[in-house]
Amino acid sequence: MHQQAIIGRVFQTLSGIACVIIMAMVVVIIGNILIHGVEKLTWGFLFRAPEAGMTEGGIFPAIFGTAALVILMTLAVIPLGVATAVYMHEYASKRSRLVQLVRLAIQNLAGVPAIVFGLFGLGFFIEFVGRGMDSVLYGGALAYGQPAIIWAALTMALLTLPTVVVATEEALRAIPQNYREVAYSLGATRWQMIRKVVLPQAVGGILTGGILAVSRGSGEVAPVMFTGAAYFLPELPTRLNNQFMELGYHVYVMTTQSPDVEATKPLLYSTVLVLLLLTFALNFTAILIRARIRKRLRHGR
Repeated sequence: MHQQAIIGRVFQTLSGIACVIIMAMVVVIIGNILIHGVEKLTWGFLFRAPEAGMTEGGIFPAIFGTAALVILMTLAVIPLGVATAVYMHEYASKRSRLVQLVRLAIQNLAGVPAIVFGLFGLGFFIEFVGRGMDSVLYGGALAYGQPAIIWAALTMALLTLPTVVVATEEALRAIPQNYREVAYSLGATRWQMIRKVVLPQAVGGILTGGILAVSRGSGEVAPVMFTGAAYFLPELPTRLNNQFMELGYHVYVMTTQSPDVEATKPLLYSTVLVLLLLTFALNFTAILIRARIRKRLRHGR
């Protein structure tokens, strides 16, 4: 017993040290970005369009494009992810081969590199779906068969789909079976039980999956550089088939294409700081929505 207690303390100490190291790394990284990024963080930098060479002007089109991309991605991934999780947990047989294949596919999707999703979006959404829409709806004229914000959002939705599915299924699994049985005993159909009992109880887990999807989607670069992000585009995207600027891709371009990296470092730090702040803002908004929904459910409204 004494030996087990010693082993437990050793693991507890090692775990505490690991947590301290991780927190220290986070503080150092964010502190470094904050110290060097505040210098160029002005209203003009936030609300002006970039100028030629992207060493002057601001990054407002990139901020707008990133926010629009994340919102479109969220609108696409949450219904699809929730529907998939509800089917696997509430409708399909526990021994169904189809469900096993779907879970295997979701696990494989979670491990696929982001750049592969970008190539898939380019081949499927742009070359196949977009060109097909152009030939049917526009007589072959180029409209959707090109990089656009809608294809980037759908590609990012596929990238974050495993996160939403797993979070939703875990939330459904946490709901006691007695709730379902009581609903059935009162004469509810399966769909009524899911809509009135299961989904309201699982809304917290569903929105948690959405928050995690936002966190990942707002910082990805590889998928959007193939499917919609533009190198230099001062105009805002006003239609679904428009290209757009994106903060992560903007950082990548300035890092790799600038002839004078030292001169662009202040802009890079400020852009990364804005990306972090935008990600935190989107996450905070989702958390507020989740808390508001939970409060309404708690009070029966």
